[in-house]
Amino acid sequence: MSEQLSFVSADDALWAQYDQLATRSYGHPVGDITHLRDHANLQVATRAGRVVAGGLGLLVDQFFGGAPVPSACLGAGCVAPEERGDHLAARMTAERLRPLRERGAVISALSTSSTGYARRMGWEAPVPVFAWSVATDDLKRSFTPGDFEIEHGLTPGAQELQRNLARQWNGPVSRPIWWASWKEQKNSLTTYRFAKPGQPTAGLLSLAMKRRERHGMRLVIHDFWATDADTAGAMLAFLGRHNTRAETAEFRRGTLPPYPTLLHNLHRHRPISEAWHPWMLRILNAAEAVRLRGWPKDLDATVPIEIENDNGRTWDRYMFRITGGSAQLHPTTVESQVSLTRRQLAVWYAGGYRTPTSARMAGLRAQSEEALATLIRSTAQFEPWLPDHF
Repeated sequence: MSEQLSFVSADDALWAQYDQLATRSYGHPVGDITHLRDHANLQVATRAGRVVAGGLGLLVDQFFGGAPVPSACLGAGCVAPEERGDHLAARMTAERLRPLRERGAVISALSTSSTGYARRMGWEAPVPVFAWSVATDDLKRSFTPGDFEIEHGLTPGAQELQRNLARQWNGPVSRPIWWASWKEQKNSLTTYRFAKPGQPTAGLLSLAMKRRERHGMRLVIHDFWATDADTAGAMLAFLGRHNTRAETAEFRRGTLPPYPTLLHNLHRHRPISEAWHPWMLRILNAAEAVRLRGWPKDLDATVPIEIENDNGRTWDRYMFRITGGSAQLHPTTVESQVSLTRRQLAVWYAGGYRTPTSARMAGLRAQSEEALATLIRSTAQFEPWLPDHF
């Protein structure tokens, strides 16, 4: 095309233009462009004053190793159909990241159906992501409510419970104060709290109910946070009580935590799982991402590693040092014992490699089995899980 592209941070007029472009590009309105107007950064590409690409970026913390790490979370990105095929998406992504990196982001997360494209730009999926559908009759027969009391509504205590539970995984967003109202308004959510008599909140469940065309409702679960197996069982029993109106309980992609409470306790094993495009992670600043992350306090080790550079052609050598619950990466000339591509670095950082075997099967190269085992152990304290959507 003859006109030059310009990349800018959107003002009100360009924001409105991008809303129209996204509707045309996706084939439906994208609610987040309206709902996140006060919280997100919008970068757009223009040609002759017309918006042809763009996307939202949120600067929020994600928990890794129990510590909050500044992250550039990207969402609602698109390129005009008539502009596709000329690598504009890659250029637009770099522009979307730039202001968030300047504000302190050291990692970046996104969820996209174009996973191959994202991998070429340095993102990788730490774990598979599934949506689950289970018959409410099966939930009613398989789980008991116990002596839990159920109350409607979100409270500060319930939000604190969610934050504390989020710290026990690698990936959940440390939700800003506006997060709950954004999600409630966007998805028409109803929230329930679970607690034993006289005790603090132990479970948090958010769901949406949508009418089916002919009869009944769709029961869609957006949040499922439980302190223990008994609480999780009570929450599943509560969902089973909806069997007169909803035939199934549908756990939105990534919502159900990766523990076996559901599958191991069903009296009839007939839930349906559906694989979805996964959440993906990219390390923007390896040294800072390592410094800010949480680490096991009982591990004391030094491992020379090398990491693929962002250009994908050269490698940099580092000394990875972990001690007393903290870790650092320092440049070194010592020959490496473990080599990580930038995508493998993201999976390792998120705890996606649970054993040296899984790491090797993912293509990770190591000269020392002991060094590889130490490296894997350093991030495997918590499992990767990102239930938040953006």
